[in-house]
Amino acid sequence: MKPSMNSISLTRELLAFNTMNPPGQERACAEYLGKLLGDGGFETDLYEFAEGRTSLVARIQGNNDRAPICFTGHIDTIPVGATRWTKDPLKGEVEGDRIYGRGTADMKGGVAAMAIAGLRVAELSKGRAGLSLVITAGEETGCQGAYFLASHGTALGKAGAIVVGEPTSNFPVVGHKGALWIEARATGMAAHGSMPEKGINAIYKAADAVKKLQDFDFEAVPHPLLGSPTLNVGTITGGININSVPDQALIGIDIRTTPDQSNKEVYEKLKSYLGQELEFNRLMDVEGIATDPQDEWILEVFDVMESFLEERPVARGVTYFTDASALTPAFGNPPTIILGPGDPAMAHKTDEYCEISKIEEAVEAYLEIVRRWCDL
Repeated sequence: MKPSMNSISLTRELLAFNTMNPPGQERACAEYLGKLLGDGGFETDLYEFAEGRTSLVARIQGNNDRAPICFTGHIDTIPVGATRWTKDPLKGEVEGDRIYGRGTADMKGGVAAMAIAGLRVAELSKGRAGLSLVITAGEETGCQGAYFLASHGTALGKAGAIVVGEPTSNFPVVGHKGALWIEARATGMAAHGSMPEKGINAIYKAADAVKKLQDFDFEAVPHPLLGSPTLNVGTITGGININSVPDQALIGIDIRTTPDQSNKEVYEKLKSYLGQELEFNRLMDVEGIATDPQDEWILEVFDVMESFLEERPVARGVTYFTDASALTPAFGNPPTIILGPGDPAMAHKTDEYCEISKIEEAVEAYLEIVRRWCDL
């Protein structure tokens, strides 16, 4: 590891790569991290699910007595948006205890923390277990990089436990909801707006469906940590101009499921509920995940974080999804925890920032979690 390299300087290096998704183009950032980790003693491999959409898998081998521990994070970010920033989103400007930039909280600060912790582990002798870093492309738009790795033979290898570095303000979280985004299409027949009886109004069909969705019943028992599933109609578009009967209308439906549910079953239930008048298309489909809060390793992570948080963590879940939707099942459902330095309230915001002290704290927390798992 370069003497001058630390978690904050690495966060700034990662921010300088424009990986806003769309279009993503994570290759240069993944290659940079691959070289850094490779020079530090990791075995590294790059995988692309599309041109320039590159994920990285980096490994340190252990003595094979125990499956490796996996740390994972993504390097794509959302775009900066239309609102003007007061800070340069790609420069990592520092002000007090804050480092600003698109992706500082979600989640290049977390990726930097796990990379620095990993480089410190690489300087130690082999432990009982190994360490892998899975750094993905395309998480923000449906975990494409993670799903590609999961389907790509032996790319992922094994993992006995997973730490997802998404923003939690360094509070350990044991589960998250799934996301099922559906586009429902209503079709009609165009006609002149002065003769609506000559056409079939697709917006009326869509309006009937939206009204019906307000009464949709998941018939699901609330999850003990994540509560009930939710449904939100986020968009509705249709028509070409005011003086025409619209022949098409689109409804954007955002469903957040709990780990006890099957997205496929929810999708089929919704289609049946709305009937044959609409056509349906799944835009995003990622399942929820949850680990038993009484799992031995989860309790050990709670032990580690208690000293940092100065309080005993209690089991929590979050409503956003993560790459664990793809990786946890691919690894055979090992215990999974979401733990990262970013403040979840800062994710996707204008003038996004992460607290420097939280990134530095995450390095120490990650290092201790690895030490315990690998018996270092």
